[in-house]
Amino acid sequence: MLRIGCVKYLNARPLIHGWPGDVEFDHPSALCQRLANGELDVALVSSFEFLRNPIYRIVDDISISSDGPVYSVVVAHRAEISEMEEIELDPASETSVNLLRCLLVERRLTPRFARGVLGSTGCQSTTGRIRHGEPVLAGRLPATHRAHLLIGDQAIQFRQKHAGEFQFWDLGEQWEKLTGLPFVYALWLIRPDYAGKLAVAQTLRSLGENNIQNLDALIAAQPESVRAFCEFYFRECLRFAFGAEEKEGFQMFGELCVRQKLLPGVPPTLKLV
Repeated sequence: MLRIGCVKYLNARPLIHGWPGDVEFDHPSALCQRLANGELDVALVSSFEFLRNPIYRIVDDISISSDGPVYSVVVAHRAEISEMEEIELDPASETSVNLLRCLLVERRLTPRFARGVLGSTGCQSTTGRIRHGEPVLAGRLPATHRAHLLIGDQAIQFRQKHAGEFQFWDLGEQWEKLTGLPFVYALWLIRPDYAGKLAVAQTLRSLGENNIQNLDALIAAQPESVRAFCEFYFRECLRFAFGAEEKEGFQMFGELCVRQKLLPGVPPTLKLV
C-alpha cells in the first residue's frame, strides 16, 4: 500500500484534495525526516529536501510556488527590516529558512538567528517561548529590533490577527524582486526504492491539474470560514506549475545555497518522473 505524506497547510489543498486513500499530514520538516527514514513512499515536502538529499524523483509539472508576494512566508517585524538584529526562525521548513538566509545576504543584512524547536505544544526558541501563530518576540533586545519568520497557516493567522501591529517582509516578493523568477516552496518527492513511480506521479499530476482547473469547486469544498481567503490565496498568491520558469528559479535557489555554503557543491540535476 502506498504511504503518502503531505504538508498540513492550506497551500497544499489544490494538490491533495480528492486523494482517494489515506494521507499522513504533518509539518514539512517532519515529513522530510519520515521520507528519508523510509516511513513514507512519497510526500509533498520542502523543495530544499531534494537539494540536500537528491536521491528522490520529482513529480514533474506540479509544485507549490509563487511569482511575487506569497502572503504565507514572511518575516514579521516592527521597525525597518534593515534594523533587525535578531530573527527567530520557524523550524518547520528548511526551504523558507534557507531562502531567508540567501535574501538577507543579497541585501547585505546580517541579523543573528534564534533557532526554534518544533514540538507538540508549540515552539521553544533560544530567546523565549513562542507558539505557532502567536510568537512572543522575547529577549533582551528591544522589540523593535527583533523579528520572526512565519510560514504556512501560522503566518496567515498571525497576519490576519496582527496586521496593524507588524510589517511583513514577504519572502516570495523579495525573491521575485531579486531574480525576476518564481520561487518553488514544495515538491512531490518519491523515494528511489518505490516501484510504482510512474503510476503515482501521473495520478498526483492529474489530481493537481484537475483541482487547479476547477478552482471554483475546490474553494466551495473548503470550510465556509476560509473560502473568501482561498479565493485570494489560491488565485493571487500561489501558482502550482513546475515548468521552465519554476525550474529556472529552483536552479538559481540551489546556486545561491551553494554560494552561501548551505549546500556542499553544485546543485543536483533534477530527476523528474
